[in-house]
Amino acid sequence: MKKDNKKVIYWLFTGCLLIFVMVVVGGITRLTDSGLSISNYKLITGTIPPIGEAAWQEAFALYQQYPEFQKLHSHFTLEDFKSIYFWEWLHRVIGRLIGMVFIIPFLYFLATKQLSKKTIKKCIVLLVLGGFQGFLGWYMVKSGLVDKPDVSHFRLAAHLTTAFLTFAATLWVALDLIFPEKKAVDKKFRNLIGIGYILLIFQIIYGAFVAGLKAGLLHNHWPLMNEGKFMHETVYILHPFYKNLIENPSGIQFIHRTVAYIVVIFIFIIWFQAKKKTTTRYQKIAIHSLLILVGFQFLLGVLTIIYQVPLVLGVAHQIGAFFLLSAMTFTLHRYSR
Repeated sequence: MKKDNKKVIYWLFTGCLLIFVMVVVGGITRLTDSGLSISNYKLITGTIPPIGEAAWQEAFALYQQYPEFQKLHSHFTLEDFKSIYFWEWLHRVIGRLIGMVFIIPFLYFLATKQLSKKTIKKCIVLLVLGGFQGFLGWYMVKSGLVDKPDVSHFRLAAHLTTAFLTFAATLWVALDLIFPEKKAVDKKFRNLIGIGYILLIFQIIYGAFVAGLKAGLLHNHWPLMNEGKFMHETVYILHPFYKNLIENPSGIQFIHRTVAYIVVIFIFIIWFQAKKKTTTRYQKIAIHSLLILVGFQFLLGVLTIIYQVPLVLGVAHQIGAFFLLSAMTFTLHRYSR
């Protein structure tokens, strides 16, 4: 049987799609403050939501023992609880589904010898990333069950960034199978795209910091911050100074909105430099999609800030980051081999 066939590619793309869905649902879960509604973790039985009034009352009673209910949602009724429970439950169920979709077909392809040795090694890395992502999800939730009704923004950033990187790695493996042939590489230009890729990941991490600290609810003006200032004085109020870069909501928002300009400029430079080179059809598609998507993402970011992070715009902005990373991954791949 032919190794690394179309079925393997479809399997990897299915994984990509499910990770995308999970990130979208995760964004909704975060923006609706649903992430701490399930305070325990049951791998098998947790797949089935509470059935019957007694089971719901038991789940609600457990939720009432933790800081989010006691400090923020003490007014919640059972019906209110059910609405936030749904999104966290769905998020976890999709996570379990992703695990099954990765592991079961992988074992089948392995048993039927449809994977090359290189692809087997890459798929094992994907499985490890997926398992680590699941661990980070629970590690993140635990941080909001102690004394504060919010998860650690550091753990949130680790959880979200790992999801993005797992998606990018899965897409990369699929692209390796779609484009197995190797060609001469312009290493200088590839490295330029690589720097852009790292810059984009940095911006995604700070986007997660903004989300975790609800920094998007501050300085809801553009292009300047409050009081018409490029850098508001609240950006640098913590001591020592470095805390403003990782713990101060104003400082983190300033970094996120400033790096957005740098990302746009950098991608424009990549696009402009590519125009000077002989490019293949797929390279042209990659470069143009990169420029279009970064424009949309920048616009979504501005609107999200101005309108104080409404659910639709908050989720759309996260989806935009996902598509932009996809385009950057595709671009880097097409200029790497």
